[in-house]
Amino acid sequence: MTAQHHGEYKVPGGKLVVVDLEVERGVLRHVRVAGDFFLEPDEALDAINDALEGAPADVDARGLAARIDTALPPGAALIGFTSEAVGIAVRRAVARATDWTDFDWRVVHAEPQPPALHMALDEVLATEVAAGRREPTLRVWEWDRPAVIIGSFQSLRNEVDPEGARRHGATVVRRISGGGAMYVEPGNTITYSLCVPASLVQGLTFAESYAYLDDWVLTALGDMGITAWYKPLNDIATEAGKIAGAAQKRLATGAGAVLHHVTMSYDIDAEKMTDVLRIGREKLSDKGIASAKKRVDPLRRQTGLPRAEVIDRMIASFRARYGGRDDTVTDQEMTRAQELAAGKFSSPEWTARVP
Repeated sequence: MTAQHHGEYKVPGGKLVVVDLEVERGVLRHVRVAGDFFLEPDEALDAINDALEGAPADVDARGLAARIDTALPPGAALIGFTSEAVGIAVRRAVARATDWTDFDWRVVHAEPQPPALHMALDEVLATEVAAGRREPTLRVWEWDRPAVIIGSFQSLRNEVDPEGARRHGATVVRRISGGGAMYVEPGNTITYSLCVPASLVQGLTFAESYAYLDDWVLTALGDMGITAWYKPLNDIATEAGKIAGAAQKRLATGAGAVLHHVTMSYDIDAEKMTDVLRIGREKLSDKGIASAKKRVDPLRRQTGLPRAEVIDRMIASFRARYGGRDDTVTDQEMTRAQELAAGKFSSPEWTARVP
């Protein structure tokens, strides 16, 4: 008996696409596309299914989209989804990707902690998820001091003004993911991590996984009256400019995991930022701030809510979609994280590994 394959893909800011199919002798068979999208005319759905029938099972999403585009009747309207979204759902079905609701999510929101420990906790928790010893986890960070966090591949001297960092008491650390430098202050930023099994993003390209893992945040912000959208590769933006930046690290240990972390601007002192980051003025231009002597405060200004309430609403939105039990870092996880924080993440060798 031929095994059934099921794949789902939620279009960022759009609709859900669901695909059921079989794979026989290396080709797609009995393909059925469904979802909460809108499609005109009705017969366009049959055209999509027919276009996918018999396609090689190893064709990528763009190749599948090209088959669909060729088969669609003239004037067909795909609303809330695209032909490529169907292709992504097919790839996820073939790869047997998991869905958000397949997991018993855990939510960790602990007391303020030092920057090096946050870097270490990300590595430890993602490793535990990869090994199957921890359920997928949403962790909301609290900072105990100002910090500069540089990307894994950034030059320390090019990114950070050491005198400015000292003036403002900012600890400089390097994370394990790529991307750009961030300046954070306790109470003025919202930072969170998702530690997820690699199977959750199976069938997605690296770029597609950013949008996929950020989609719940767009809904959470929308519930607070903020119209936000994903801006490739790794930003979340509103009409006020960039409000968040994401970074990822893939772990190949065990069954594999993805660490996806995001820092959101709640109310940052832009003058301090430009004093600490050498390229701070360029970063501010992305946020629509003409003068450095202002605050980058899109979440505070646009929601009118205290930071704690914004976080509570974000967690509530996540739980409404996927569930999530309150959790803590285990003693064993914390011991390992403290060892990494004191060793790797506090060492000059790691912080200045790209001088």
